[in-house]
Amino acid sequence: MSKTGIMVCGHGSRDTNAVREFEEMVKGLPAHFPDIPVEFGFLEFATPNIHTGLNSLLDQGVTKILAVPGMLFAAGHVKNDVPSVLNDYAAAHPEITIEFGRELGIDPKLLQAAADHIKKASEDAGDHVSPEETLLMVVGRGTSDPDANGNINKICRILWEGLGYGWGEVCYSGVTFPLVAPGLEHATKLGYKRIVVFPYFLFTGILVNRIYDITDQVAAQFPDIEFVKASYLGSHPMVVSTFADRLRGIDDGDVNMNCQMCKYREQVVGFEAHQAMPQQGHHYHVQAGGAAEHDHDHDHAHEHSHDHDHDHGHHHPPHPHADHPHGPGKRNSEAAE
Repeated sequence: MSKTGIMVCGHGSRDTNAVREFEEMVKGLPAHFPDIPVEFGFLEFATPNIHTGLNSLLDQGVTKILAVPGMLFAAGHVKNDVPSVLNDYAAAHPEITIEFGRELGIDPKLLQAAADHIKKASEDAGDHVSPEETLLMVVGRGTSDPDANGNINKICRILWEGLGYGWGEVCYSGVTFPLVAPGLEHATKLGYKRIVVFPYFLFTGILVNRIYDITDQVAAQFPDIEFVKASYLGSHPMVVSTFADRLRGIDDGDVNMNCQMCKYREQVVGFEAHQAMPQQGHHYHVQAGGAAEHDHDHDHAHEHSHDHDHDHGHHHPPHPHADHPHGPGKRNSEAAE
């Protein structure tokens, strides 16, 4: 008789609070699946790694694993890195099957969680500024995958229109443009009395803290504008519920990612050279018992959407406009100066 287990595959962070928040979110899943063991693991920077979580399920007699990416959008990690780890593990353990679900994506439940955080931040700031006099700035993580970046614009539009704010803008923490500082500086020119900055991130970490720090730096330059910092998504009940939906979707057949705009499969404008590029995982240095931490410095103008530089034998296609005046060739901290 087969036994099913659940595996949540996170990216990992050097920020211990981010790791703790991820663990807290995973702890909410057994309420949705009371009879199924749930484990988690990270690609890098934190323990346990994905292999450790899979081994734990194997030790519990699991023969079928439902795996989901603990990430918002399908960029390089979801399309390449996590599937590569899972495929290698499945090949080494033919006695089990691993089925991979889709990313969280744009979902009404996540939008509700986002709206709750934005409304709370605005209410806490006071009602002396009306929604019509408020600009919403949604900050995405940023990748060199234009499809993932485009999702942030759709999310911003839905939230801006749905909450009735006067205007909406988008910027990114890295890799693509506009970055946070130039994005906020541009927003200050539009005549709004309040700017609500909302990081569309699952958990805290280096990048979220940097977004808030840059917001403070820009706010100091424009004392006549009120800057409000909204919370990231976190372990909102709607976030946990969305993960549960993705797990149920595996058995229901709802696992297809949006490949219509995938730069590896179609010639997306500006990214034509990326079509049919080889796709492979690159986090082998932290799997199969390898260390979850690596210590090196690297450049931001590549696929990775998190705060570290890679120089350990793998490569990402560069952003086609890395040298744009507001592009990823400049770090946020430099742009804020």
